[in-house]
Amino acid sequence: MSKGRVDTYIGIGSNLGDAADNVQRAILLLGTLDDTRLIAQSNLFRTAPVDGGGDDYVNAVAKLETGMPADLLLNALQAIEQDFGRERPFPNAPRTLDLDVLLYAQQRIDTPSLTVPHPRLTQRAFALIPLLQLDPLLAIPGKGPAHQFVPGVAGQAIQKI
Repeated sequence: MSKGRVDTYIGIGSNLGDAADNVQRAILLLGTLDDTRLIAQSNLFRTAPVDGGGDDYVNAVAKLETGMPADLLLNALQAIEQDFGRERPFPNAPRTLDLDVLLYAQQRIDTPSLTVPHPRLTQRAFALIPLLQLDPLLAIPGKGPAHQFVPGVAGQAIQKI
């Protein structure tokens, strides 16, 4: 990691339109953000919606190295969502693209617009499993080894595609 840059993990999901293509295009765009480099990406996974309806989701996680502060990174992610036609008519609505900051270095962030680690990271197979694919020994700040949360999501169907 270069000086002034941090590793961050971004959760990616889509269940409207060509979801797999949306996720793959979003991953490529993440690597073009200012002062940011795409380090790794998980496989794509198919999951049923959690706390919502609609078609199955296609999910992935990308690891980035960035010099962007977390709040500016969030703004950049939301701009990408908008470019994909993201609408927010109600919580957990189907979406063309969802980009979430799952982890930002080993920082804990709690602002009105951003909570890191992502508050439901340890409760969602669609985020936890692709994250562990990238780093099986990853620790979640304030919570411990990520792998210890796998039994808690074992009942959530997830399939590599």
